[in-house]
Amino acid sequence: MESANRFREKFRRGEVCLGTGVSFSDPTASEILCGAGLDFLWIDMEHTALGLDAVQAHIMVAELQGTVALVRVPSNEPVIIKQVLDLGATGIIVPMVRTAGEARDAVAATRYPPEGVRGWGPRRPSRYGRIPGPTVAEAANRNVLVVVQIEHIDAVRNLDEILGVPRIDAIYLGIGDLAGSMGLPPEVAHPSLDEVIATVIRSAQQRGICVGQSAEDDVEEALKLINKGVKMIAVGDDFRLLANSVDRLVNGIRGSRS
Repeated sequence: MESANRFREKFRRGEVCLGTGVSFSDPTASEILCGAGLDFLWIDMEHTALGLDAVQAHIMVAELQGTVALVRVPSNEPVIIKQVLDLGATGIIVPMVRTAGEARDAVAATRYPPEGVRGWGPRRPSRYGRIPGPTVAEAANRNVLVVVQIEHIDAVRNLDEILGVPRIDAIYLGIGDLAGSMGLPPEVAHPSLDEVIATVIRSAQQRGICVGQSAEDDVEEALKLINKGVKMIAVGDDFRLLANSVDRLVNGIRGSRS
C-alpha cells in the first residue's frame, strides 16, 4: 500500500497525477504504459470485456512498476468491490455516484468491519496467508483509495453532501454521461456543461478534495484541465492511444505521397 500513500501525498501537495485507461486483457499493455512513468492505471471493468483474471494480471504489473492500480468497477456493488480488492487493487473507481448515501456505500464496501462491510477473504493482500489477518484489515481500512465519479446532474445537486463523506480520496468527472443527464450530446462543448464542470471543480477545491477528468490523447487539453484545477488526469487509454498513433502514421505517409 506504499503506492497508495504516495498517491495521497501528491494529492495533498496539489501535484498532478497522470494515468491512462486499460481495456486490453493482455498485461503487456499495462507494462508498456507503466513504463512511461504513470502515477496510476485506470483498469476499466465498466465499459470493457475485462474479467477478474485479466484485472489481476494488470494489478500485478502495476505493482511491479510502482504504479497505483485503480479498478473502475461496473457498479457500486459490494461483491464486485470485494473481489477486486482481494486481487490487490490499490483502490476503486465507482461510476455514477449520485448521492452521499451511495458514496458512503462505496466507502463501506472497501473497509472491513467495524468500519465497513467488506467480506473477509483476502488472497493477494495477505500474501496468501503470510500476513496476519488483523494487520491486513488495519492496512486495508487505512489505505484503500476510493474515487467516485460525478457523472450525473443529480450528483452535482448533491455535491456538497458527497464531498463531505469521509474517506473519499477524489472525485472524477464523467463528462459524457454528465452531458447526457443534462439533455446534451456527448463530446460536444456547451456553455451550460462548462458552467457545471467549473462549479464542481470549485466546490471540490474548497473542500480539499482532488478532482479528476480525462484528457484523451491531447497535451493541450491536459494543460487546460490543469489550469482549471484538475489534478488527476487519465491521458487516453490503450485502444485510443494505439488507434491514434497508427492513424497519424498511416495518414501522414499516405498524405505525403498524394
